[in-house]
Amino acid sequence: MAEITAAMVKILRDKTDAPMMECKKALTEAGGDIDRAEEILRVKLGNKASKASSRIAAEGIVGVFVTDDRAQGALIEVNCETDFVAKNDDFLTFVSTLARLVVEKRPADVAALSALPLDGAKSVDQVRTELVGRIGENLSIRRFVRQESADAGITSYIHGGSKIGVLIDVAGADEGFARDLAMHIAAIKPVALSRAEVSAELIEKERSIAQQKAAESGKPAEIVAKMVEGSVQKFLKEVALLDQPFVKAEDGKT
Repeated sequence: MAEITAAMVKILRDKTDAPMMECKKALTEAGGDIDRAEEILRVKLGNKASKASSRIAAEGIVGVFVTDDRAQGALIEVNCETDFVAKNDDFLTFVSTLARLVVEKRPADVAALSALPLDGAKSVDQVRTELVGRIGENLSIRRFVRQESADAGITSYIHGGSKIGVLIDVAGADEGFARDLAMHIAAIKPVALSRAEVSAELIEKERSIAQQKAAESGKPAEIVAKMVEGSVQKFLKEVALLDQPFVKAEDGKT
């Protein structure tokens, strides 16, 4: 039997927000497999066990830059150690500068961005290192995304003290609606535009969890099959943007 360490329990708790004893039990049942233990907790505790699964275990902010003609835009996430530093003016300037650099220089990845010149002969990484020395905390460029639009429809939305960022391309829509849509995405967090675009891997994972839940009901196989299919369809409706109730709809439906 695999040894269940305190570090393993902490990792699972950080991913799921489940009680520590439940995490330990799930890890024991899963033989130390953290991914399997997370599924077990989903079966036992429902969606509460996954609400923190996408959280980053670090402070920091999301920076954004959109060109005036709305033809290009970028989001970038830069992490630090404390929320205090996430409000530091030098740190904020560094992040916003990087967002602009992503649009202007189109680096392929974080390594390429880090190698770009930023301050005279200094590279982005050299500037970052100097900033670490001044601030006294480690800083890391985690990820970025760049978007181009042939229809000049790039719109951004930053929420939660710059913790959540959305960048969308909406053709033919006025900027007000596009911003509302970006706000909806920040609040509801769809994983795909439509049901057809939800990954087969994610659907299969939800189907497996639904099957395990339904099997515990003790009902006949044909009823279990209907319960599973109903759960999967409910999941798809919840995660596909075009099927979600609009966050600003007065009737909660449209």
